Amino acid sequence: MVVKAVTSLAEFKEIISQDKVSIFDFWATWCGPCRIISPVFEQFSEKISSIDFYKVDVDGATSREISEEVGIRAMPTFIAFKGGERVGEVVGAIPQQLEALITKHVTVA
Repeated sequence: MVVKAVTSLAEFKEIISQDKVSIFDFWATWCGPCRIISPVFEQFSEKISSIDFYKVDVDGATSREISEEVGIRAMPTFIAFKGGERVGEVVGAIPQQLEALITKHVTVA
């Protein structure tokens, strides 16, 4: 799956309510660590089909609502959701922790 940008609160709520794990990368264009870890996040999205991958630019006019709803305080922040619930979170550009968050939620078909 290609990482998809989410720009509206309604779209975000619809995605997280699904019974499939969705992982969101909350980032900002000015954030150096965000730019460094972004390719790692995208590589996981290409390899893993049992999880959906999304990005939210915290500075986007409409995506600020999403960041406020979730309570983002630092970038990058990666949050996993399933069935409307937050099921995991990593704050910071730490590839090993991001990998652990993702692999914890991989389902084998």
